[in-house]
This record gives sequence, C-alpha cells and structure tokens, in this order.
Amino acid sequence: MLIQRIITASVLAFLIALAVFTLPTESLSFNFSLVIGFITLLGAWEWSHLAGITSPVKRSLFLLALILPMLGLHFWTQILELIAQAVDWPDIRDYSGALEWLVIPPVLFWILMMILIRNTPTGVLNLKLADRYKVLIGWFVLLSAWMFLSRLRVFYGPQMTMYFLILIWAADISAYFVGKKWGSTKLAPEISPGKTVAGMYGALIAGAVCAAIFIGYYGYRDGFMWSRIFDFVLLSVLTVLVSIYGDLFISVVKRQCGAKDSGTLLPGHGGILDRIDSMIAAIPFFYAGIVLIGLDS
Repeated sequence: MLIQRIITASVLAFLIALAVFTLPTESLSFNFSLVIGFITLLGAWEWSHLAGITSPVKRSLFLLALILPMLGLHFWTQILELIAQAVDWPDIRDYSGALEWLVIPPVLFWILMMILIRNTPTGVLNLKLADRYKVLIGWFVLLSAWMFLSRLRVFYGPQMTMYFLILIWAADISAYFVGKKWGSTKLAPEISPGKTVAGMYGALIAGAVCAAIFIGYYGYRDGFMWSRIFDFVLLSVLTVLVSIYGDLFISVVKRQCGAKDSGTLLPGHGGILDRIDSMIAAIPFFYAGIVLIGLDS
C-alpha cells in the first residue's frame, strides 16, 4: 500500500509541477486555470456524493453551478471591458481588483472551522446539516480554492505556486512519518484516529524549514529584510496549521456519510478530495498572507 501511495503521489507531483511551470495563464483554450478547474470539478463530483446527492442530474447541476462562476471569474477583466464599451463607463475597469476582497470569507470560514474542530470535535462530528447546506459549503470551499490557486499562479508566478504546493506536500509527509515514529497523543481521535499531536508538530516544523529555505531567494534578490523573512515563515507555519484542519474537516464530512475515502480514482490514495483536502483550506489563507506581506513574483 505504501509503495502504491508513493508511486501515485510521485506521478501526480510530476504532472502538477509540469502544469505549474509550463501551462500559460493567458491562453483561452488550455491553461493552468482550466487544468485546476478540471481537478476541482472531479473533487466536486465526489463532494456531491458525500453530501448525499445520488441523482446524476442533480450532481451535474452542482458541477454547472461551479462552472458558471469559474467562467465569470476567469474572464472578469474581459467582462468589465465589454461593459465599459457597451455603456460607455470606462471607470468600471477600476473594479478589476475587487476580486481580491473575496479572499476574506473563505479565510474566516477556515479559521472558524479550525477553532470549532479544535475545541468541540464531537460537536462538529455530530452536527446535522441538510444536504443543501452541505452542497452549498462544498460549492463555496471548492470555488474559493480554485479561484485563489489560479490567482496565485497568475499574479505571483510559478515559483510561488510551486512553493505553496511543496509546503503542503512536505507538511503532509512530515506529519505522516513523525506521527508514525513518535505519535502517541491523538490530535482529534473522534474525527481521524491516525492523526497525532507529534505529527502536527512535525508538519509545522517542516513548514518553517521550507519557508527558511525558500525565502533565501527573495532575500538574495531584494536584500535581507528580517521583518519580511519572519512574516513569510510565520505565514507558512500558519498555512500548514490551517491545512491540517482542512484535512480534518473533509474527514468530518466523510465520517458523517460513513465513507472511508472520498472516491477510488487514485490508487492507494482514494479520491481527489483525499489528496487536495489540505490545499482546499490552505490556499485562501496563503494567498491572503502573500498579499498582506507584499511579496512580488
């Protein structure tokens, strides 16, 4: 099983790295946002099952409800340009940056989920929500993840995007092996018996190490500013912390519907959501932090 997981993870990592560094952002046919959107829709299909939606028609409508705003967000500047020309309102072009404010709701959502899962794991696990609310939550978190991973690639380049992915992967790997070696105290046994406090600390340390290595690039380019270095290390560690609780959040959803995995698409890993659960929570938080720090690509 471990060998199968390693092989699958290695292939996926290679393909994702290839997409990050080679796919264009400006192409209207085949670009990075489209690839990430396809992966997001696969995760959405799995989410609809976890939310209790069994009808193929309703599950397809859920995908459509994601595709339409994805298209609107992807072509946001073009839409504003068309409006500016159609109604002779050139100032509307200034609203192209309004999308940055949309990062606030998902950041607040994941901070709230982290607090709730940390303090009342049993209460979160036993919370009964109607299927429509589960669908709405899935729509919200998946759309947010797609949007801000795409924007990270567009505005901060492939290096920063790849750093974010490596940060989450390194944290996951460290949490697994440190937890196996030294884990005795469970982090949230009601939700995920395999996760340990030691594994969480291993992930946080891995995040700090990744940040310390990567920030050297910016330090060499811009001159070492210790306040910025500290901010970036802190952001990376907090991003890892949020990612851990994003993983636990998806575990809550799976436990509530009695599923061990979100799907069977990936050998040794389960489904798409089983692979991107940490990233779904982490990317809005990381993107917001990068904007606040003011790092350029």
